[in-house]
Amino acid sequence: MNQVEYKAFCVCRDSFRTITEEIDAELPDLRKVQQRLIDERTGPRYNVDTPVVYNKALDDVDGNAEVKLILVGDNPGRREQAAENRRYLVGPSGKIAESFFKNETTLGIDFRKNVLILNKTPIHTPRTADLRDLCRLGGEKTRRVVDASQTKMARLLADFFRAFCVPVWITGYSEMRKRGVFESYTAGLEDLVRRGTIDKDSLFLYRHFSMNQFTIDLHKKTRPGKSAAETLRAIGTGYRKRILLV
Repeated sequence: MNQVEYKAFCVCRDSFRTITEEIDAELPDLRKVQQRLIDERTGPRYNVDTPVVYNKALDDVDGNAEVKLILVGDNPGRREQAAENRRYLVGPSGKIAESFFKNETTLGIDFRKNVLILNKTPIHTPRTADLRDLCRLGGEKTRRVVDASQTKMARLLADFFRAFCVPVWITGYSEMRKRGVFESYTAGLEDLVRRGTIDKDSLFLYRHFSMNQFTIDLHKKTRPGKSAAETLRAIGTGYRKRILLV
C-alpha cells in the first residue's frame, strides 16, 4: 500500500480499537453474562478471556502490505476470544478459508497476507446464534449495545473500503435477513450504500466457510467454462441482491 493508504488504514485501525474499548466501558458486566451463557449451554466449557475482541492481526500490518480483499465474518467465537489469539478467523472456519485461497491459486490471494478481516460485531459468543440469548440474559442495555456495535462495524467497513477500494466479501448472509441477529448490520450497510459511502457493486455476500458451506456452494454453482472468479462474482452478487434492499 502507498503512504496515503497506510495512513488511512491506521486511522481505521484506531477507530476499530476505540469501538471495542467503548463497548467494554458500556457493558462492564458483559464477561459475567457471557460466562453464564457458556455455563448454561450444551457444548465445550471455557473461560471468557476477551468479551469484546479487537482483531490483533491488524497490528501486524505495515506499509508494505498489499490488501486485495476485505472479508467480513460474524462475531468472535471461542478461539478468537482466547487470550493467546485475539484474532479473527483462527478456528476451523479460518483454516477452511485459508485452505480455500491456497487451493484457488487463480485468485492470487494469500489469506493471511492479502485479506483484511472484520466482523459484524466484535462481541464474543460461543456461536453466532447465541447473540440472541446474550441479549436476553443481559437485558435491554445489552441488546442496544449489540445493535449499535453492528452499525459501528458497518461504518468501519465503509472506512476501510474507502482506504483500499477492494472487493468486500461478507460471509454468513442468512442472519443478515429481517429479524436475523445481524439485521442492524444490514440496515447500517444499506444506509451507507444509499449515501454513496460504499459501492454496492463491490459488496459480495456468501455462505459461511464453516462446515465447508462456502466451498460446497461454489462447487454446486460452478458451470463449465466459467472461472472461479466469475462464479464467485455471480454467487456473491446474487446473494447481495437477495439481502440488501438497495
